[in-house]
Amino acid sequence: MAPRAMAKKQAAEDPQHVQAVQNYEAGIKALQEHKFEKAQGCFQKVLAGPNKSLADRAQVHIQACSQHLEKPALQFKTVEEHFDYSVSLMNTGDYVAAREHLEKLLKSQPKTDYVLYGLAALNCLTGHVEEALKTLDEAIHANAALRFQARNDSDFQNLAEDPRFTELLYPDPGAEAAVAQEESNPY
Repeated sequence: MAPRAMAKKQAAEDPQHVQAVQNYEAGIKALQEHKFEKAQGCFQKVLAGPNKSLADRAQVHIQACSQHLEKPALQFKTVEEHFDYSVSLMNTGDYVAAREHLEKLLKSQPKTDYVLYGLAALNCLTGHVEEALKTLDEAIHANAALRFQARNDSDFQNLAEDPRFTELLYPDPGAEAAVAQEESNPY
């Protein structure tokens, strides 16, 4: 067996090496999920492992985690300010961060019409058609004026040909009157 292949086989069988690789992979996953403290802990464990090149890479990631952790947490004075920040993230194409902020807003303000509308737009932009339609329907029920806004909103252009979208924006006035009549007179 060639010396290089033998070294690889020994490394693969070394439990410390295997553990270091697993910690490195866990650190990368946490880093991708923006869980910087967890990632940093995983990478710290790699430093104690036998693989120098893996430890060097882990050190670079530890520095990146430290930089992210040093940034002050975003503080918003109002729900509207937080929403505006979320929309700015959408406008720059950072859909993952925008979704995180909108979902956080939705937890604290579950029936806020403009938050629902923003999440519907984000769902549409990211190709989540069913969720976009459902959330837009909720937003319109919370504030019927959003129906008119959505008609001219380019964020919903992916839904323009969908008949369900058309029904949301241009409801049959006779059907709404019949439902209202039925609700007021159940006999």
